[in-house]
Amino acid sequence: MTHFEIPYDDGDRAKAFYRQAFGWQIVDMPEYEYTAVSTGPTDDDRMPSEVGFIGGGMTRRSEAVSHPVITLDVADIDAALAAVTDAGGSVVVPKQQVGDMGFIAYFADTEGNTIGMWQSA
Repeated sequence: MTHFEIPYDDGDRAKAFYRQAFGWQIVDMPEYEYTAVSTGPTDDDRMPSEVGFIGGGMTRRSEAVSHPVITLDVADIDAALAAVTDAGGSVVVPKQQVGDMGFIAYFADTEGNTIGMWQSA
């Protein structure tokens, strides 16, 4: 798992809640309409620097991200999406480029759960 995503209806309210309840570091990324979240100590690239912590994000609730989502790291997102459909799952949001960082897609498993996948550039 690479990261998590938490959807919100009211971004300011959600950010304030997670800052207060858990002390998370929250950084808005307006160019992506996204908010980066650090659950613990980070390195210069804002990646977790200690075992046991994970990074994530917050985004406006949508059909694709209506509940918290875990995101899996894959080497080849196209091959992974093909494997998902071959195994009986379905693509919810096709591959999309995220700046120069990589690619994201969302799929539904055979139980109806939405899962993200990430391929670094």
